Amino acid sequence: MNYTSVKLDIANHIATITLNNPQKANAMGEDFWAEFAGIFDHFNDDSDVRVVVIASEGKHFTAGIDLGYLQSCMPSLEVESARAMDKMRRHIKYLQGAFSAIDQCRVPVLAAVQGGCFGAGVDLASACDIRYASKDAFFIIQEINIGMVADLGTLQRMPRQIPDGLMRELAYTGRKFYAQEAHATGFVTNVCDDHDSLRHYVMDIATQIAAQSPLAILGSKEMLNHTRDNTVEVGLDYIAAWNAGMLSTQDVIKGAVAALSKSTAEFDDLL
Repeated sequence: MNYTSVKLDIANHIATITLNNPQKANAMGEDFWAEFAGIFDHFNDDSDVRVVVIASEGKHFTAGIDLGYLQSCMPSLEVESARAMDKMRRHIKYLQGAFSAIDQCRVPVLAAVQGGCFGAGVDLASACDIRYASKDAFFIIQEINIGMVADLGTLQRMPRQIPDGLMRELAYTGRKFYAQEAHATGFVTNVCDDHDSLRHYVMDIATQIAAQSPLAILGSKEMLNHTRDNTVEVGLDYIAAWNAGMLSTQDVIKGAVAALSKSTAEFDDLL
């Protein structure tokens, strides 16, 4: 399928989404919000996709939400306030859906971040399974700098990924959170020298994930997300029920034989 806000390539079981409007620092305009969640709906129905990589072109990963589009979303002063606020709430939920689609995608989603990642870009990155960065990367919770509370997921997901005090500092100051600090505090898993080495590194990780049993990867993401949102005991009950009904004897045998023979297993796609 063709999209106007991003480029999409699928090869070797890896779907690569590239933000490709570097002239505007990959700002997220109306087309992005109209298309993005639907892309992930497509992935959930595409048996060929086993892992997703989100990357970008240009100096910066993304400037966040396009300010012109943001202004167009603001309620009119001519409309009765309660009704205007109801419309605003529903629109925020619509925007949130773009990044909830990442979290709810049945396959892992990896972010490759270079340069600046502002505002809604941090919402996007925090929704991904794993984040990688180049040395020049930095993250800014930009909303506080324009008098807003971040509302698309950063304040809900990022506190589970970095220490509480650091999270509050970033949310309250809107300062730059550089790649090395993000790596040291766990938000970023690895830092690469430049954009090219970042893309190669992330694609290597994606290739390793794509080589695993897609059913086991699906179950692992399901369990990790469930455990994040529930107690340990509830999580243990869930994995017991999951494996009782979803464990693939075929995949286990293939994996065991490959391990013993030092070969590579070939797993069937998801349906």
